[in-house]
Formats: sequence, structure tokens, C-alpha cells
Amino acid sequence: MKIAVVGATGRTGALVVEQALARGHRVTAVARRPEAVPARHDNLQVAAADVLDRDTLLPALAGVEAVVSALGAAAGREPTTVYSTGVRNLLAAMRAGGAGTIAVISATPAGPRGELPFLERRLMMPVLDRFFGEAYADMRRMEDILRTSDADWISVRPPRLIARPGTGSYRVATEAPLPRARSITYSDLAMALLDVLDRRDLHRRAVTVAH
Repeated sequence: MKIAVVGATGRTGALVVEQALARGHRVTAVARRPEAVPARHDNLQVAAADVLDRDTLLPALAGVEAVVSALGAAAGREPTTVYSTGVRNLLAAMRAGGAGTIAVISATPAGPRGELPFLERRLMMPVLDRFFGEAYADMRRMEDILRTSDADWISVRPPRLIARPGTGSYRVATEAPLPRARSITYSDLAMALLDVLDRRDLHRRAVTVAH
């Protein structure tokens, strides 16, 4: 499969590129600073593009079959549209280039709160919202855009990301919160983002992944 990885210089994006190449895929690593893409491989193409500039995405996504968006906004309390504007531009470029499937990174707090355990809902989430609420709000806008699109999308909602060696496994749940979903490694999140591209049962769904 020919896959475009957007945000290929980030911690998760770089791992998605590495793992996709190891699986035998042809990969286009899309980044604002292509010189910062660490991977080197015969099946790797590097493209300069900005998700906030639709015109730069058109040549970058030409001919790809699927897209993995590993976008991430800077942590903070400032409003952001990176996720929502980014996915809107990606969907437009995908339609022009022929790609039909996209997997995006969201987050567990961007999902429904009502089914979360009481303490998590009442104690943990207000703290997270205080520091990351603007990003979560834009992730929700991103998921709304995906739901109204005609793409085969998968929104992957991880909990806390940890910088440890990957375990090679993870749990997944659709829509409803995943019990005891505390954390996942960056490596295992990258694995999940690639796995879901072939999981037709997960397409057009938001899924939670965790150890």
C-alpha cells in the first residue's frame, strides 16, 4: 500500500513511517520541514507540505491510497484549529488524489464523558481540560468533520502517551470508553494507526486504544 504519513517528524509520526516501511509499504513522509524526517529508505519519499495550506497538500498526497495523520498541536491553553482545518484540507487533497482511507490521532478526553468512571470524569478531566481543553475541543471539531465526510476514516483516541519501548500489543474499543485505559506507548500507538487502515470493521468509527 502507498501511505502518506502527515506530521512525519513528530514522535508518533516518525514511528509510523518507520513501522510502515518495515511492513513493506511505500511511504510518503509529509512534513513542513522535510529535512527533519529521520528515516532513509528506498520505499520512502519525502514531501514538503503544511496542513493549513491545502495547495501544498495536493502534490504530496497525489497517488497515495491511505493517509495517517499524526498531527499534534503544541500543548497549551491557546485556541487551535490544527486538527479541524488540517483534516478538512487533508480530505480535500485526498479526494483530488484518489486516497480513500484516513486514520487520525485524537485523544480519550475528546470522546464522550458520560460513560467515564465517576472519579475520572469529575476529578481528572477538569484538570486535563484546564491545560489541554482547547486541543480537545478542536479534536471534537475534527471528528465532526470526519463524520460528515465520505471518507473511510478512523479516529484513534489514545490516553496518556509514554516514552517506553513498545509492547507489540494493545486493546481497542469502539465508541465506548475502554476500561482501565491509562496509557499507551508511542510505538504501540503508531502500530495501531497502521493496523486500523485494514480493519474494515473500525472504519468510520472513533476507537480507543490503550494497554
